[in-house]
Amino acid sequence: MKLKLDIDPDIVAMMAAEVAAGERAVTAAMREAGTGLKSAWRLQITGAGLGRRLATSIRSQNFPRSGESLDAAALVWSKAPVIVGAHDAGPLIRSKNGFWLAIPLPAAGKSLRGGRITPGEWERRRGLRLRFVYRRTGPSLLVAEGRLNTKGQAVVSRSKTGRGKVTAPIFLLVPQVKLPKRLDLARDTDRALDSVPGLIVANWVGGRL
Repeated sequence: MKLKLDIDPDIVAMMAAEVAAGERAVTAAMREAGTGLKSAWRLQITGAGLGRRLATSIRSQNFPRSGESLDAAALVWSKAPVIVGAHDAGPLIRSKNGFWLAIPLPAAGKSLRGGRITPGEWERRRGLRLRFVYRRTGPSLLVAEGRLNTKGQAVVSRSKTGRGKVTAPIFLLVPQVKLPKRLDLARDTDRALDSVPGLIVANWVGGRL
């Protein structure tokens, strides 16, 4: 017995069209999922009060960068991964040297470089020495002898009589700090992944209508 198989050109064309439709559907689905996840992460960050600047650190990229593919993918990441990761994980922060974390109080003022001022910078700028005060029932302190200006910050006292001179708490000293978990990025990631099959079907069917 001799069998002969003839492939109808119309079937070949139909198969090619179906593959092309699949490539368009998968690519569109991954683009939608990636864009949606980026928006969800940004919304979480601003909703947690972490600011628009940190929110816009969330970026996305589609692959392939051009064209369509059944292997299309989307990458969503942050340009500030350490900061975003810390708020997502809620880590326990300890001093690098194993001693104390110095948390500035209102009397310390702000750093000229942005962010929190350090004890070393504070002493250089104010011309005052900090004194360690140990407390058994609460955080220990770094205090300074001076006066409080109109902003409530400790400065050198020029009074010869000692009028207005106070012992001002400048820094709280704690061995460690537990950063509160303010983000749940995995929640939105799981939702984006779960949405992919439906998005593929919707784009595949929609492309035929």
